[in-house]
Amino acid sequence: MKRYLFLWHRWLGIVLCLFMAMWFISGVVMMYVGYPKLTPREHLAHLPPLQTTGCCISLAEAQRSAGREQPPDSMRLTSLRDEAYFVLGYRGAADAVINARSGERVSSISAAQAMQAARQFAPDVALRADGLVDEDVWTHSRGLDADRPLYRVQLQDVEQRLLYISSRTGAVVRDATHNERVWNWVGAWIHWLYPLRGNWLQGAWHNTVVYLSLAATVMALLGMWLGVMRWRGKRRYRNGSHSPYQGVARWHHVVGLGAGGLLVCWIFSGLMSMNPWSVFSRTAPLNTAAYSGGELTPQAFTQSPAQLLQQFQASGFVPVELTWRRVAGEPVIVAQNASGASEVVLGAGPVMQRLPAELLERAAESVRPEGEVRKEWLNTYDFYYYARTEHSMLGHLDKPLPVLRVRFDDEAQTWLHIDPRSGEILSQATSGRRLSRVLFALLHSWDWLPLLQNRPLWDVLMIGFSIGGLLISLTGTVMGWRRLRRKAVHAKARQRSSPP
Repeated sequence: MKRYLFLWHRWLGIVLCLFMAMWFISGVVMMYVGYPKLTPREHLAHLPPLQTTGCCISLAEAQRSAGREQPPDSMRLTSLRDEAYFVLGYRGAADAVINARSGERVSSISAAQAMQAARQFAPDVALRADGLVDEDVWTHSRGLDADRPLYRVQLQDVEQRLLYISSRTGAVVRDATHNERVWNWVGAWIHWLYPLRGNWLQGAWHNTVVYLSLAATVMALLGMWLGVMRWRGKRRYRNGSHSPYQGVARWHHVVGLGAGGLLVCWIFSGLMSMNPWSVFSRTAPLNTAAYSGGELTPQAFTQSPAQLLQQFQASGFVPVELTWRRVAGEPVIVAQNASGASEVVLGAGPVMQRLPAELLERAAESVRPEGEVRKEWLNTYDFYYYARTEHSMLGHLDKPLPVLRVRFDDEAQTWLHIDPRSGEILSQATSGRRLSRVLFALLHSWDWLPLLQNRPLWDVLMIGFSIGGLLISLTGTVMGWRRLRRKAVHAKARQRSSPP
């Protein structure tokens, strides 16, 4: 039995050690440079102030222009190509984009209009059109599917930014700086096996990552078990060492015992990042439709867009985007400025910094009125609600404080986090998602507050153990190469000695 375990470890290692070395190198890069994305902060920073002059058609006209029978699920006023547009979102369908001055609906844009969108993003920078692409190296995210194909525009700024512009709406949906593009060739692009994306291998990408990670986990577990079996604590082998091996093999054995446990955690948590076989999403999510308490009908809002802009501007706030929503049946209008700050109007009331706590709690209770609801206000981050650096995988998501956490006793044991600045439900965390936070995020990124809040301790530990994992992988690669070379030499020798 022991012989077969050695054989399994050896041959899995020959196949997988180079992949593991690649994962450790790219993982360190991703600690500091993430896959390109346009963050909400970047989106707002490049929008011009919304003007009251000539603004705007009514909400009723905008919804009629959308040509949909049902009211939208979301509605905002923003700028595209230096003009104000309503963007109406519908569940399971493409957004409807309506010119706020003329009421004309936009279904597609030209290359010239894409250049106008780029000029709004970077008004004082030279531009170069770079064609129309469906999917390329920096646009593998499935969140961009509704915007494809994408116009690509190269900026001649200091960061040599590459912009991607939706051919459907004319919105800038992604930017990639020169620094991000260079580092991602040895970062996220290879870490997530993105060479398998955007081509005929697309359908195999998910399962390839899952089963490579599963095989690597088995290999690492076997290596740990065999390493412990071969280690002599009180006694020594004839070579005077606690390990029976010499040279590279001894390094593999000793470093494997020291860092192998963390290697197992990293490989296993990488597997968990893929949500294999839907292990974290087997319970149905909580239906939060009742939270709003009503549809986004024009009748729910008494003030016109121009009146709202005037009200915000009179308070000294300069909006670049307005969002309409309902909370517990009450009309809520949220304004954001170019720096990402927000102010809110409830009904026809004054401009406020935050919505009333009673309103948010009442809205949360309406989601599941028949069950137990536990509410708490968080003023500090904790194990399940915390912020990460912007370049990290989910670091671009806003995690404001204070925030209302609401716990339900539904089948999924759902937690909601609600932003008092806007009334928005920031996240819906089921028991499966919270388990994923432990098995993926904690084990993979070590996003534990005592470490995140004490950098560079986090950096030192992550890099140090990554070097350990890299040494295990590289020594395994060397051992595998030598094994294969010996087999090749023996095979040639047998061929020469065999009779004709």
